[in-house]
Amino acid sequence: MSRIATRFAALREAGRKALIPFVTAGDPNPEVTVPLMHAMVKGGADIIELGVPFSDPMADGPVIQRASERALTHHVNLKAVFDMVRRFREDDAETPVVLMGYLNPIEVMGYEVFAEAAAAAGVDGVLTVDLPPEEADDFVAAARRFDLDPIYLVAPNTGDARIDRVAHVASGFIYYVSVKGITGAANLDAAAVSDKLAAIRAHTDLPVGVGFGIKDGATAAQVAKVADAVIVGSALVGRIEALADTPERIPEALGGFLAELRGAMDDATKK
Repeated sequence: MSRIATRFAALREAGRKALIPFVTAGDPNPEVTVPLMHAMVKGGADIIELGVPFSDPMADGPVIQRASERALTHHVNLKAVFDMVRRFREDDAETPVVLMGYLNPIEVMGYEVFAEAAAAAGVDGVLTVDLPPEEADDFVAAARRFDLDPIYLVAPNTGDARIDRVAHVASGFIYYVSVKGITGAANLDAAAVSDKLAAIRAHTDLPVGVGFGIKDGATAAQVAKVADAVIVGSALVGRIEALADTPERIPEALGGFLAELRGAMDDATKK
């Protein structure tokens, strides 16, 4: 059983929901990322989603776009991200790590080389935003050979046939994008999220996480009531941006914010 499946099974047994924070690797500088990952786990993160910096992050709003720009000024590439995960694994062998990014750097490296290197570093899953499941057979095959979970997105306007296609190629969990558009761009509609999760679960037994629009404890609690995981990105990356000139403060600040979300989620799901 993969680290991701193991973590969701343990959470299910405990009656809890997963908290999955997203940060961009190397933002605001490469020295911050590994201490930040550990601080997020201490604050209540169950799975870490680590963004791979990219020059044209089309699904991301301006907050995360600027995070990629900051990381790229330090020449953070895939190999550097693997090194960060490898250093994280020196002290944490249990927390799953998912890489989130775009296809171009992976294609340049090659699917097999990428999958082997990612697995060797301690990566557990990969979400490639711009690789549709209909064109992903070679990538998914390489990922599965090295026990990486391919994570896929479902959007509010995704129809049943495509949800079914995603369910057949995905593993680990499915990422439901709760709003139309880019990250950080709209407010979350909890009722609409609940309805869509029911439609997704008609096609799969995989856990379903919800991201885009999680801004604070209140929205995290709303989502925790209906989803298997709460995914938060722009709210964290915005805090990193605000502290970019004092990077030593970032791990404690983000760990504290995640502890607030964790508490709100647990309060909302107590039986």
